[in-house]
Amino acid sequence: MSPRLHPSAAIGKSAASPAAGFDADFVTRVLDDALAAGSRVYAISGLQGSGKSTLAAQLAAAAQARGLRSAVLSIDDFYLGRRERQRLGRRVHPLLATRGPPGTHEVALACEVLDRLRAGQPVRLPRFDKLADTRLPPSRWGRAEAVDLTVFEGWFLATPAQHAGALAVPVNALERNEDPDGVWRDYCNRALAERYPALWSRLDRVVFLRPPGFEIVVEWRWQQEQALQARNPRRRAMNRAQVERFVQLFERVSRQALARLAGIADWTVDLDARRRVGSVVSRQKVASVQDL
Repeated sequence: MSPRLHPSAAIGKSAASPAAGFDADFVTRVLDDALAAGSRVYAISGLQGSGKSTLAAQLAAAAQARGLRSAVLSIDDFYLGRRERQRLGRRVHPLLATRGPPGTHEVALACEVLDRLRAGQPVRLPRFDKLADTRLPPSRWGRAEAVDLTVFEGWFLATPAQHAGALAVPVNALERNEDPDGVWRDYCNRALAERYPALWSRLDRVVFLRPPGFEIVVEWRWQQEQALQARNPRRRAMNRAQVERFVQLFERVSRQALARLAGIADWTVDLDARRRVGSVVSRQKVASVQDL
């Protein structure tokens, strides 16, 4: 039985991921974990540039080799369109016009798609065009049928909201200068508390790719931007300063993920600055990579 992969899944190299992908034995053991747990929706959570897309594609390929039908989805596929975010920007706060943080996704659609995939029902899989900054029309979405395993990846999957009191102090210059009253971060945090738990409840199992610290994210995102520019020479790329500002949009929730996900995810995979796998920690025990 041949698999049906999400059309946006690219199996192989990614400049935002390990140069040649993750070790094949590691991928096999992650897939074994998904299947042993009976997961229908297997989540890969990790900050920007940690290798989520690469691992998801490798898992899909490994599932295909076993005769399983798989789909790969990203939370990025469920971004609100540019016009919707611009309306949010006018109505609530200008920073909401920029995609990425909690509150800029169509969570209900993500829940609906995952439910249909879990039930083995035919479903069209949304795709977001990042160059055009909007979701593609449904006529251009891929179609999946009778999927055995869905791999769902995203930079803050399963991350809980912060306590409201934690929002008072800005974590960076962007919050201090562009959100001095805390309106934007309060909106994002309330969205994370009120809307996203319904989506997190649909994740059967979660693997967290943990970087050595938040500071490495800027470098990883800069590498990704350079690679995107090389592949798309006509694309208007961000410069280093713009990348640094962009990453600040994600810093608060990223730091919350670093603080909380190790106690939530089923497995936490520690990565070094070159995205090589180190220790693998479960909520029950510390394991070597070979034990996963």
